[in-house]
Amino acid sequence: MRARVSPLRKPVRADGVRVPGDKSISHRALLFAALADGESRVAGLSGGDDVRSTARCLAQLGVPLLRGDGTPWGPKPRSQEFPEEGRPTFLPPERPASSAPLPERDPDMEEDDAIILGRGLGGLRDPVGRLDCGNSGTTIRLLLGILAGAGVEATLTGDESLSQRPMERVAKPLRQLGAEIETTHGKPPVIVRRGHPLRGSAISSDVASAQVKSSVLLAGLFAQGETSFTEPAKSRDHTERLLRTMGAEIVQRGNTVAVRGRAKLGGFALDVPGDLSSAAFLIAAALLAPEGSTLSLQHVGVNPTRAGFLDAVAMFGARLQLELGESGGPEPVAGLTVQAQKLRGAELEGDIVLRAIDEVPILAVLGAFAEGETVIRGAQELRVKESDRLAQMAAGLRAMGAHVDELPDGLRIQGGALRGAAAIDSAMDHRIALAFSVAALAAREPCTISGAEWADVSFPGFYALLRTMGAEVEIFS
Repeated sequence: MRARVSPLRKPVRADGVRVPGDKSISHRALLFAALADGESRVAGLSGGDDVRSTARCLAQLGVPLLRGDGTPWGPKPRSQEFPEEGRPTFLPPERPASSAPLPERDPDMEEDDAIILGRGLGGLRDPVGRLDCGNSGTTIRLLLGILAGAGVEATLTGDESLSQRPMERVAKPLRQLGAEIETTHGKPPVIVRRGHPLRGSAISSDVASAQVKSSVLLAGLFAQGETSFTEPAKSRDHTERLLRTMGAEIVQRGNTVAVRGRAKLGGFALDVPGDLSSAAFLIAAALLAPEGSTLSLQHVGVNPTRAGFLDAVAMFGARLQLELGESGGPEPVAGLTVQAQKLRGAELEGDIVLRAIDEVPILAVLGAFAEGETVIRGAQELRVKESDRLAQMAAGLRAMGAHVDELPDGLRIQGGALRGAAAIDSAMDHRIALAFSVAALAAREPCTISGAEWADVSFPGFYALLRTMGAEVEIFS
């Protein structure tokens, strides 16, 4: 499917917008709840395709999950924006999700809330058939740690994009704990075999990666003794925060985090904050919108290990109003207000880029419209995401009229107004689709984004929301 996005001609005024639940936290909430003894209730889950992949895999592993509308989590309903074509196809589990009864429905729950009946550390079962992780790297990598520790035999696979992503960076440290894991030339499909119980160990990584760290810590929950993970810089800490809430023994020592195995995990109640990575696209749209535009967002997660985007925006010279709120959980939240502003070029590298790695595509868009030069360094991790995001951003911005140099670990962008009038390929990457949709709003002429349906991976309803903000968006095949 394609989206034709036209430039905004009038100021945007949107108040009290709430973006989808944080994708990273949503994955973890479902996965960790499955390991708890007892029931967990999670409100505000991301309704995106990636999180539905996690829910579907858990159902195949025998975890009872009930949606807020009273139905078991299973195949994804068709999107209203993309009703027929181009959607990743999700099949229901090949046998009933569990012999255990589903928890009772709570009438106060919303559709994308969930009740999960945890199976404990020893309660997962071998699935029938492969675990299809769809497009989700978080699903496959975190499940590897869980399944290796739980002694579950399974084959994990995914779509065309996920099948090209590196898995040895997770498999190798898990093997150090005693796991038996086979990759396919370093990529999915990945086979987890039932082996000996895992042994706690000290693991070091030369790459700061929350997915690798989380996979190791999850395996460490099942291991005998202490498992530690050391990384060159501290990656996002959603895993540590939620596991502490559940009663896990987590100790942080600088860039090393350790977990003691075989602790009993308790169920929890969580209201998932709005996804800052999704909010970033709306914030950028407001910054680049016609003069007089204002946007306010509610209940956005502002975890310091994740909030590099806010610091980067400040380096562009933009000012945002941030009002901290009550989260009732382990993650800080805030309301954010932004107005259209002139931007200046910035140099982004180091810690800011690490804490804004998922937002680099939209930061590149801001750089393309800012006055002067913008340089982004230290983002080589984007070469192995759903697409080569550095190459895709460079090619797309050039097509729109920008002067861009592609660096081994980043981009150099000469800012200014963009012509637009370009056909952009999302490369089956949700963040590329979202970033260029925002760029089109600020260009002189409309742009067409092919593969626009991939936006649903993290931001379902994105184009409908743009329309409510006054954007002209046409969806067609």
